[in-house]
Amino acid sequence: MKSLTDLTFDNRFARLGDAFSTEVLPEPIAEPRLVVASPAAMALLDLDPAEAECEEFAQLFAGHKLWHEAEPRAMVYSGHQFGVYNPRLGDGRGLLLGEVVNAAGEHWDLHLKGAGQTPYSRMGDGRAVLRSSIREFLASEHLHALGIPTSRALCVTASNTPVWREKKESAAMLLRLARSHVRFGHFEYFYYTRQPEQLKQLGEHVLHCHFPDCLEQEQPYLALFREVVERNAALIAHWQAYGFCHGVMNSDNMSILGITFDYGPYAFLDDFDANHICNHSDDSGRYSFSNQVPIAQWNLAALGQALTAFVEIEALREALGLFLPLYQAHYLDLMRRRLGLTDAAEGDEALIQRLLQLMQGGAVDYTNFFRALGDSAPEQALARLREDFVDLAGFDAWAADYQARCAADDGGQKARRARMRGVNPKYILRNYLAQQVIEAAEQGDYGPVRELHAVLSRPFDEQPGMERYAERPPEWGKHLAISCSS
Repeated sequence: MKSLTDLTFDNRFARLGDAFSTEVLPEPIAEPRLVVASPAAMALLDLDPAEAECEEFAQLFAGHKLWHEAEPRAMVYSGHQFGVYNPRLGDGRGLLLGEVVNAAGEHWDLHLKGAGQTPYSRMGDGRAVLRSSIREFLASEHLHALGIPTSRALCVTASNTPVWREKKESAAMLLRLARSHVRFGHFEYFYYTRQPEQLKQLGEHVLHCHFPDCLEQEQPYLALFREVVERNAALIAHWQAYGFCHGVMNSDNMSILGITFDYGPYAFLDDFDANHICNHSDDSGRYSFSNQVPIAQWNLAALGQALTAFVEIEALREALGLFLPLYQAHYLDLMRRRLGLTDAAEGDEALIQRLLQLMQGGAVDYTNFFRALGDSAPEQALARLREDFVDLAGFDAWAADYQARCAADDGGQKARRARMRGVNPKYILRNYLAQQVIEAAEQGDYGPVRELHAVLSRPFDEQPGMERYAERPPEWGKHLAISCSS
């Protein structure tokens, strides 16, 4: 394991030059103190978890110190926000400190959010607040534990530096890790500003650093686009299968790697509602839960448009046409697993859709339903779950069909229970739980956020003494307003 001073940097994106980013130093926050750190994320850099206890740890991740080899840069990009093109966005409150190479030869971006003003701050103060930093930290590490592709979060650092949002709050910084911070919006920026040389330079960088296998194909950029389509099909299938709502699927919030990226007003479903809108600023419901599939396809089309400089339009359309069937295949596979089924059968899609329709409008907790479904034999589990449904006749008909499907598929209750516990979490990141630990942290008590992080890092495991984190939320907890403000 390494110490903080042993990290090796290889800043490939910074070497692209000033057309792609601007050199900016972080603005320190006052009296930094560590709120929470992720040992699993630290391991990606080969860091000893004990390093988090060092005073230098908080100093580095609060902008007071900098590695000699780091080259802090604010990246420039554009993107479609709520369907409207914004020609110039960029890192308005974050800095790419550099790229660390671990012992396995992997490059990991160190991105410091809340690092102060940049040329792309657009009248903002460049700061992040404690609540948004904690929310992104918890979500990043929890989605990873669930098996959902995501950026990672190494730590949150708090301070006494005041910032104003809807009210006076305290500034914080979050250290985010990703194999790349290139977004769809990077390609859009150079396409729409008519900088073909820089667009090609960006494409070659992405191909060589992140998609080297595509370089072996006859049309590397078409292979790149197809790979991005495939990754996003799998990603969105995971979101839908586990009830995750991103909240702001602007094209500048879409990673070229096909990972969950730029957490804002996200939420996991409590009671199942296909039309749930987690962002209270989303008046039209553009980014509702049910719209995440078509919006992902829309964003991929926006990326495809930026690649027309390299690939024929018809070939891009054909690749984009893979998204929906791939998504459906991934989604059906995930939902079969959640139902404890080991093979595919005709009628599975209808069985799943009937269940979701029965859940809709009722008081059926999405996460707890699937966990309870696997805790005992189907007949016993269904008898206990029945009381949550409104359409009892409809549920009874579905339950009979589900039991018949299990009977044809079953390899024994013990094996079935183990399978279902391995894919159906007991613990999920609910907004009210996040709100409770945020309120404690704002009063200087970091114990609750650290405990919640530890619980959510093992979402499938039984954790004696932690059952309260698996309870259904109180009614007030289902209606928290989450905005883009950070």
